[in-house]
Amino acid sequence: MLLTKVVFALDLELTQGLHAALPVGVESFGQSEAASSLTSIIRQDFAHSGQFKLIQAMPDSPVTMWRAAGADSVLKGSLVKDSSGKYDVRINLLDTVAGGEKVLNRQFLVSNDELRSLAHYISDLVYEKLTGEKGVFSTRIAYIWVRNFHGSLRYSLEIADSDGSNPQSLLTSSEPIMSPSWSPDGRKIACVSFEKRRSQIFIVNVETGERQLVTSFPGINGAPAWSPDGKSLALVLSKVGNPKIYKVDLANGQMQQLTFGNSIDTEPHFSHDGKSIIFTSGRGGTPQIYRLNLNDGKITRLTFVGNYNARASLTPNQAELVMLHREDGHFSIAVQNIVTGEVNILSDDGNAVDESPSISPNGRMVLYATSKNDKGMLEIASIDGRIHLRLPSKDGNVQEPSWSPFLQ
Repeated sequence: MLLTKVVFALDLELTQGLHAALPVGVESFGQSEAASSLTSIIRQDFAHSGQFKLIQAMPDSPVTMWRAAGADSVLKGSLVKDSSGKYDVRINLLDTVAGGEKVLNRQFLVSNDELRSLAHYISDLVYEKLTGEKGVFSTRIAYIWVRNFHGSLRYSLEIADSDGSNPQSLLTSSEPIMSPSWSPDGRKIACVSFEKRRSQIFIVNVETGERQLVTSFPGINGAPAWSPDGKSLALVLSKVGNPKIYKVDLANGQMQQLTFGNSIDTEPHFSHDGKSIIFTSGRGGTPQIYRLNLNDGKITRLTFVGNYNARASLTPNQAELVMLHREDGHFSIAVQNIVTGEVNILSDDGNAVDESPSISPNGRMVLYATSKNDKGMLEIASIDGRIHLRLPSKDGNVQEPSWSPFLQ
């Protein structure tokens, strides 16, 4: 089944507060249902960004009142339906410290179906204007939804907006689906499917649902990861023995084995410059993170704190490593400084089991799966651990999330 709307959405719940955030106000775009919805989405984006503190003031307040309320900036806007049925949306971002100076002024003409996307786009514009970094409100997430369907488990590869809204089923199966991974252009997702009662790696077109089989060797076909240029996949195969890291050229299918020896090597992830691959290996006795230099083949161990480190990826600036970390018998999501080796814990709920961290494309947030009381759901934490959001599912279990790149 392909590209099917589902009947639930994920509801954001702030579980840990804001500190030292930029104080921003958002005035209502109007009294209509469409205007209220647009305003609500933008406010929610700001509230959950980890960078903004929403300031409240009376409707249609002058800049001086917003300043007195504590806002450094205020977003004012309007939404009017024209004769064609489309919405004329106008925004002004004002600097209250500078007496109401306009720092952003835009106008849009959109249909009703485009309002949610426009709200996220406006949030991105304001975020970049005020922080100097690109926002991720218009990005998407992929995850696996597992639910009971007439007495048996049903697996779905889902895609949704970054706030969990607008979910769609891209692929469904009565057999497990695993390891979704976005292509660099956000148009495809590589994943593992067991629909033929054995593992196979597919690439799924996000727009059409069309699938391309990549590997179907005996044994393990797993953990696909895209190269930064989108021309190849790193993946795990056990076709000649223990699981090893391979690279496959997607144009001609040419396969290259990258790791060797008797250890189990898995969970590859390309560095953002494409010069190396980080992966999980038991070659040192316990699962730890290693880096493979693709120029000379040299392998270097990166993690030494904790007796289990896995599922790692690098932040876009390649300064930090985000990973699944175990210490004192508890699994959590952690961030390690590449230079100093210092490890900071992002998730610290002793009653939950965390897994599958995925970094936002601006490097500010980490999306991960957590299970508590046999309930699987998604959570988001800021990279500094200050902000925590929960995205609970309505039924079933949500797991193995993957955050998309910036979308065009």
